[in-house]
Amino acid sequence: MLARMSSRLLDPRLWPFWAMMFSAAILAGAHAFETFGRLAACPLCLRQREVYWAAIAIAAIGLIVIRFMRHPRMTMTLNTILCLVFITSAVIAGYHAGVEWHLWKGPEGCAAGASNLPASAAEIDLDQRFAIASCTEAAWRMFGISMAGYNVLISIGLAFLSAISARRAMQTP
Repeated sequence: MLARMSSRLLDPRLWPFWAMMFSAAILAGAHAFETFGRLAACPLCLRQREVYWAAIAIAAIGLIVIRFMRHPRMTMTLNTILCLVFITSAVIAGYHAGVEWHLWKGPEGCAAGASNLPASAAEIDLDQRFAIASCTEAAWRMFGISMAGYNVLISIGLAFLSAISARRAMQTP
């Protein structure tokens, strides 16, 4: 059963769909932490989200393209591009985790303290300025690993699955 499920997940023509779904789930989780957990996102957190939005866009466009261009090289190229996108995500998340552990300095403008976010849209004053969450402080940790650290692991896993799928695309006729 597990082998059948994994072969379905890693079907080269279906992997872009699954990559898009995993990316959407990760974005939903990040937004849930921000909305319901009241954890403000720092600039590096937002940068990590941009990569998942890019993965969704690439996968969606790629699914349309491989629907009409049924060539294994097109499928392999799409899955390879997704692999590179997820590697980029892992690098950005790794950089962020290093900043949180004070292994290196973060970008300018990332050291400000987090502010109290408004509780509802009615409380938002468009002229009011809010402080930026600090990139150097992990807002949440589980087992000593921050969200950026988990994002490294997830991104590496998605890159690995994309690479396997790209390889399978060239092995199937």
